[in-house]
Amino acid sequence: MADLLERFERIVRQAGSITEARSDPVGGSHPFDDRNIHSRIQGTSKKLFDDGHYASATFEAYKLLDKEVAGIAKISESGVKLMMKAFSEQSPLIKLTNVSTISEKDEQEGYKFIFSGSIMAIRNPRGHEYGVVDSPTECLDHLSLASLLLRRLERAKK
Repeated sequence: MADLLERFERIVRQAGSITEARSDPVGGSHPFDDRNIHSRIQGTSKKLFDDGHYASATFEAYKLLDKEVAGIAKISESGVKLMMKAFSEQSPLIKLTNVSTISEKDEQEGYKFIFSGSIMAIRNPRGHEYGVVDSPTECLDHLSLASLLLRRLERAKK
């Protein structure tokens, strides 16, 4: 019996070295590098991800996105209301395009809905509900979208 327990303990201790959620990957790159996760999101979410807190990693990234939009727009709103005001194609507080042609207005409107939809569908459940569980892949997908949106904001600021 003791022999079985020793074998089990050895297996459990080795399991930590083969999980995909590690800061220092064994024999490869970190999933954040593979997905080109934005450096600011890495700062808020990487440790949570590495510790297996995938829903929290997602929530923190989208709180960062929300605060970034509010800061650029210079308004104290948050969530969907913020996104709808900030990216309004009629009178945007943040211009992602020149908003002069139909195509540019459509792109501005599309991003308005992507920003507000990501807050509504991804951030809000993790902020208002308990027990939300994400897989590592779901989390990486969420963080990839947040990275795309942060990079789009950076392009607009230039």
